[in-house]
Amino acid sequence: MTTKEELLARFYDNHKELVDYVDALDEDAYLLSVNEKWTAGQQLAHVHLCLLPIHKALQSKEYIKEKFGALNRPTRNYEELIAYYKEGLNAGGKAPERFLPEAVVLDSRVQVSQDLMGITATVQKQLEDYTEEELDTLVLPHPFLGMLSLRELFFLMTYHATHHLRQVQDSLVG
Repeated sequence: MTTKEELLARFYDNHKELVDYVDALDEDAYLLSVNEKWTAGQQLAHVHLCLLPIHKALQSKEYIKEKFGALNRPTRNYEELIAYYKEGLNAGGKAPERFLPEAVVLDSRVQVSQDLMGITATVQKQLEDYTEEELDTLVLPHPFLGMLSLRELFFLMTYHATHHLRQVQDSLVG
C-alpha cells in the first residue's frame, strides 16, 4: 500500500468490510457490550466521529499548510506507523471525549452505517485531490501521536477500521 490509489482503495475497502460485518449482525450481537466496551454500533459511530475532523481539514490545502505546516521528518511506512500507534495505545493513548460515541439504538442502526460509509466516500474523494508529494509533506495532528503526514494519517485510518472490526469480532467470541 504505497501509492495514493492503493491507499484510497484499502481505506474504502476496510471501512466497507467493517460496516458489512456489523450490518450482518443480529440485533443481540449488534447491541452486545462486554465489560462495558462499546457495542458494534458504537464502534461504527466512533470511526465516523474520527473521520469528521479529517473531512473538515481536507477541504482546504491552504488551511492545512497555514495551520499545521509541513512534516519535518521522514514519512513512516505503513508497518512503522501501525507499530507507533500500538505503542501509543499501550502507553495509555485513548480517544478524546469528542470521539467517544453515544449509545447507538436499533432505530438508528441503518443511519449509523450510512453515515460512516458516506463520510468514508467523501474523505476518499477529497484525498484524490492531493498529490503524492502533498500526502508526504502536509500534516494534521493526531490526539496522542502528534503531527502525522496525510499519508500516515490515512495509513492509520485505514488500519483503524480493521482495529475496530477486530474489537467487534473479539467481543462476540469473548
